[in-house]
Amino acid sequence: MPLKNFKPVTPSARYKSLPTFEEITKSTPEKSLLKPLKRSGGRNNTGRITCRHIGGGAKRHYRVIDFKRGRRDEAAEVIGIEYDPNRTCRIALIQYEDGQKSYILAPVGLQVGAKVVAGENVAPKTGNAMPLSAVPLGTSIHNIELIPGNGGKVARAAGQLAVLSNRDGGWALVKMPSGEIRRFNERCFCTIGQVGNRDHMNETSGKAGRSRWMGIRPTVRGMCMNPVDHPNGGGEGKSKSGGGRQHLLSPWGHAKGQKTRHHKKTTNVFIVERRKKKK
Repeated sequence: MPLKNFKPVTPSARYKSLPTFEEITKSTPEKSLLKPLKRSGGRNNTGRITCRHIGGGAKRHYRVIDFKRGRRDEAAEVIGIEYDPNRTCRIALIQYEDGQKSYILAPVGLQVGAKVVAGENVAPKTGNAMPLSAVPLGTSIHNIELIPGNGGKVARAAGQLAVLSNRDGGWALVKMPSGEIRRFNERCFCTIGQVGNRDHMNETSGKAGRSRWMGIRPTVRGMCMNPVDHPNGGGEGKSKSGGGRQHLLSPWGHAKGQKTRHHKKTTNVFIVERRKKKK
């Protein structure tokens, strides 16, 4: 999907780069698949801020996405490609022969009028869902289940794709978007193709106001804070805490680049090769 640039008639338009939305064919969402979405402001159930820089933004409805693709061996027709404010990719509205509608993630190349189907004996065509045991090796896939029947969890953001590289002893080896190679149960379902809206990473909002529309609040650098508020705070002038050079830390004291994954996490056994190889 191409991006459009703007004439620099204002400071905000000078670097603004936004999608053209030319793939969108349906502007109003399906009411039967909408749910209310409550805003948390980054706060947990006790009212404490646990995720910073969240608040405000335009009101949204949640679009119920069918990540499980539970209706097997039943063809559905794509009747529209829609914008989803809750995720970076586009969504496709599909309709089954009995009239039931549902949303799925829209992969690259999926057009209105195309037929999609989920099952164990379907063709490896864009938009079709099938178990890893039936996917040809080297195929690009997304929306991969971690546990059979639990619904897709992996590779769901805009432009994401994973590649099925091998199968052995009831397990499938998948190269993740991060470069990590991981084992999946070959009974886990996935969807064929690459998630759409591939140019999302190249978008530039151009102004702070657009970030506020999206519910993103401003970020203050730690160096501008006091020592009581941040590990990098304090010092005379522009210094790294007290005038001495120090390693940059997070507000909780973690060094940038420090591993935060627990070394005894039970799912470590499924990781065949890390995304960052040891030198």
